Amino acid sequence: MGVTFVLGFISNKVVAVFLGPSGMALLGNFRNLGAMLKSVATLGISTSLVKLVAENKENKTALSELYATFLSVFLIISSLLAIGVFFFAEGISQLLFDSSQWTTPIRIVGLSLPLVLLTTFWLAIYNGFEQFKTIVLIQLVSSFLVFIVTISLIYFHSIDGAIWAIALSELLMVIATFVFVVKDKRFFQFNFRFLIKKEYIISIQKFSAMALLSAIIVPLTLLLIRNTITAGYSLPEAGLWEATTKLSSFYMHFFNAGLSLYYMPKLASLQTESEFKQELMGYFSTFVPLFLIMLLVLFFVKEWVLELIFTTEFLKIKSVLIWQFIGDFFKIITLAFGYQILVKARLKVYFFLEIAFNVSYLLLSFFWIKTQGYEGAIQAYCCASALGFILVLIVFRKLFLPKI
Repeated sequence: MGVTFVLGFISNKVVAVFLGPSGMALLGNFRNLGAMLKSVATLGISTSLVKLVAENKENKTALSELYATFLSVFLIISSLLAIGVFFFAEGISQLLFDSSQWTTPIRIVGLSLPLVLLTTFWLAIYNGFEQFKTIVLIQLVSSFLVFIVTISLIYFHSIDGAIWAIALSELLMVIATFVFVVKDKRFFQFNFRFLIKKEYIISIQKFSAMALLSAIIVPLTLLLIRNTITAGYSLPEAGLWEATTKLSSFYMHFFNAGLSLYYMPKLASLQTESEFKQELMGYFSTFVPLFLIMLLVLFFVKEWVLELIFTTEFLKIKSVLIWQFIGDFFKIITLAFGYQILVKARLKVYFFLEIAFNVSYLLLSFFWIKTQGYEGAIQAYCCASALGFILVLIVFRKLFLPKI
């Protein structure tokens, strides 16, 4: 993960140098589109499949039926979505970029969705069998391939190359993952046939509903905020907001990856409230202090970090980073409970918290952007994250209240 982290830093530096704030804002829209399509195409497959594989990994018959059901359902979903994106690519390009210039890259993203599904499917199986080293290796190889292609395309083709790099990145990940899958056939041996088994569909439904909500509301919130800043101020101003969230995404992705690999599978196996309390104690005594130390270090060397990751053009954001850091701290402590909601498929609670956070983030952004520009959006994120933490404490209040 450390190498992936460094490669991401370098890629971001290249984007900052060659494309500037305006280019970063445009790439943000394209990345949000890709994330939205990928999430809809893979609707909760990762979380639900990891859980079911972990529960049935000694039963080859159950695994074969499980694999066949998941592939049957999600290949249909991803294929239909791919066809839709292909035919509506020009309209999507006009909506996001006010130009039909990016129609072809959007079509490439759409057509790659069934392959993206396969990558997610394979990685979920690896995770279910706790093959963490293999997952890390796949991520490392994928990141290196994407890094080489991204740097090359940006250097030779500027913003066009950057868009194409995002469009092709998922294809590179499929290739990298397939190489490992061929070598580890023991985890993937099953007779593929069209099969939809009811008991697995019931399990998928809850996770898919949660994934669908996040797939739509999260990227849409970011798109609306970015477009509001662009319309009210300028594209470079939106690029400064994008740079702030991009910096945050580096370390948040690093911590989230670790939590997904180690913390989430542990939670999935817990059966009692006392076990969850014990896991929470470990989380708050290990992950939270590490995260807080990292934020404090970043705060005191923020000017150096901004020049390292971006360019002097982005130094304007150093005065607003405190809001982003506080918001991220609330996020990381909320995740201690959020992963429990996810693995236990508490649908109503998940919907309530996800909608509450994104709606408050969006509404506060609209209100504060009018008077404070992109800084208002960052302050809105901080307040929405604090609200999310308060709400999750209310949901889990019984854990902390003395039993009478």
